[in-house]
Amino acid sequence: MAARSIIITGALGGIGRATAHAFAAEGASLLLLDAAPADTALEAALLGAGAGRVAFFRVDIADEDQLASAVELAMQRFGRLDVIVNVAGMMIYRPLAELRAADWRRILDVNLVGAALLTGHGLRLMRPGCCIVNIGSVHARRTSPMVAPYAAAKAALSSLTRSAAIEGKPLGIRVNAILPGAVDTPMLHASPNLRSGAEVLDPADLGQPEDVAALAYFLASDAARFINGEEIVADGGRMGRL
Repeated sequence: MAARSIIITGALGGIGRATAHAFAAEGASLLLLDAAPADTALEAALLGAGAGRVAFFRVDIADEDQLASAVELAMQRFGRLDVIVNVAGMMIYRPLAELRAADWRRILDVNLVGAALLTGHGLRLMRPGCCIVNIGSVHARRTSPMVAPYAAAKAALSSLTRSAAIEGKPLGIRVNAILPGAVDTPMLHASPNLRSGAEVLDPADLGQPEDVAALAYFLASDAARFINGEEIVADGGRMGRL
């Protein structure tokens, strides 16, 4: 990945941070997008790990103008855009009967609209051989109570991945999705079911952010050049047993 330019959304979260480290180790230049303030310690760590250059842009992922400015920054600083990893996501734990329109809009904005907008930029600016990786969820296929907007958004993200792969193929741009299961991140541990003990995870079913990051790195590499429009489940085999 040396000399490549990578945009990662949700870059300060567990999976986003691990993905940034995976690409930094190969010398890539990184534009990190997140709604939270910049993390200077992370930036220093990435540079120390071998990243070519690192830039941070605080952004509301569903704001068209902010996102366009972020992409422009990447092009100005790095001169090219080779890989997009759409990691940004959020979840509301609430019964379906209690959800309001604002809840649905915010979840869809963060989990779907932002990725769709950034994908559009990618298809306009990327060259043949470039790629986009979307971080979806097994909730797109098999879900549970209290997370209806999240599951719906991730199902739509899977559909977006297929559509973008079809449109990107003539341009030489691949688009794939990863559907993680339970990953050891703050979002998972915020689950009321886990906190109350109503749901117990087998340790073998709990992945680490680095597991997802490694798969994202592979999908962005030339080794995956014949993989396009796919959704790869990464859940330790848990969904196959449910």
